[in-house]
Amino acid sequence: MESEPDLARIAATVGDPRRIQMLALLMEGRALTAKELALGAGVEPATASAHLKRLQEDGLLEAAAQGRHKYFRFASEHVALLVENLMRVAPRKVAAVRVSTPVPLRRARYCYDHLAGALGTGLLDHMLRKGWLQDDTEPKQLALTPRGGKALALFGVDVDTAQGRRRQFACRCLDWSERRDHLGGALGAALAQELQARKWIERKKHTREVRVTAAGEEGLAAFGVRL
Repeated sequence: MESEPDLARIAATVGDPRRIQMLALLMEGRALTAKELALGAGVEPATASAHLKRLQEDGLLEAAAQGRHKYFRFASEHVALLVENLMRVAPRKVAAVRVSTPVPLRRARYCYDHLAGALGTGLLDHMLRKGWLQDDTEPKQLALTPRGGKALALFGVDVDTAQGRRRQFACRCLDWSERRDHLGGALGAALAQELQARKWIERKKHTREVRVTAAGEEGLAAFGVRL
């Protein structure tokens, strides 16, 4: 008997406000405990356990035990991409008390595994100006030009591995603080890895915040990106 995707089931799973909040918390890119997810979603631990069970049953999360704790993370990159796309198309919600985005997060942060904020949008602008990337025929998708492939490879980005990943290679991702696009997909993740390997950026522990080092300020300026 042929099977087909149960879209109604997965829509109901991610459509629950508490479960989608848990998924959004995991966009930081690090595994979280059930207690951390319960606090972040504003529910009691017992309620969180039921939500986490549903997310695991539907293949969205996986758990790994370490010591006394069990850590939850996305079951695959496809889940992160799903949440990222939902963030991109979701209407803006007006909070009862408006809290401005902290300046460090606006300057540089991670959006799952690629760079966002002024740093992320600046990098994409630079690559488009240089002709390293160009818009593809598919909406939001970007194509790497021969010039761009050569330049990024010389810079140290593992382009071949990024192209072999089972996810979008390069795409525009609307930055919620800058209101412009930054580079998402496997190429965006590979570029972030190279900047971190060069010690141009450092990730603040347990947050999405990124600090641009002194070497990074100098290197990015030479690269053509000024913050």
